[in-house]
Amino acid sequence: MLSITPLKQIMQMRKSVRKYNAETKIPREIIMQLLQDATSAPSSSNMQPWRFLVIDDKEIQKNINFFSFNQEQIETASAIIAVIGDIEMYVNAEEIYAKNVELGYMPEPIANKLAQDALTMYGSAPTKTLENIVHFDAGLVSMQIMLLAKEMGYDTVPMGGFDKAKFAEYMELPANEIPILLLAIGEAAAPAYGSSRLPIDRIVRFNK
Repeated sequence: MLSITPLKQIMQMRKSVRKYNAETKIPREIIMQLLQDATSAPSSSNMQPWRFLVIDDKEIQKNINFFSFNQEQIETASAIIAVIGDIEMYVNAEEIYAKNVELGYMPEPIANKLAQDALTMYGSAPTKTLENIVHFDAGLVSMQIMLLAKEMGYDTVPMGGFDKAKFAEYMELPANEIPILLLAIGEAAAPAYGSSRLPIDRIVRFNK
């Protein structure tokens, strides 16, 4: 029988907490470290399209709640991490692959080709395709944020239910940055409800 590893324990402990201690402050350097660690997540062609807007000002938290369906956790969490997707992420291709060469991860000719391929492919892709890509990649990094936060002793809840157009306007996001989800992070003031899962044999099948 497989043993319970620390990672499995964190996965099982992580719950979507909606009641937070409004007095708890998380230092910005802690949040920076959390996000830095989370960006080890994979992304399409390693373009790392995620951008993060950390909102730890209570007045701003209150204001964004006006178009976020008045969710209590938005105002009481220590911070709201807005996970944003940059649909012009490919403009960083040369910088990203040059760094790979500098770190000894790949030869320069291969890095140059990959960078040019990314510029060509993503630069000519329809906006809808780019939006799908950044949504997918945002999901990968968001899960890492939540697990790492739990390991650090903090709780989280992901929220997709907010008016993204109004949020973008209020936070003055550039046109190439689209809000994807909000992550509340803080100290739980009450335990979260448990949540059941469908039987594994209902959701898994193997090729015949």
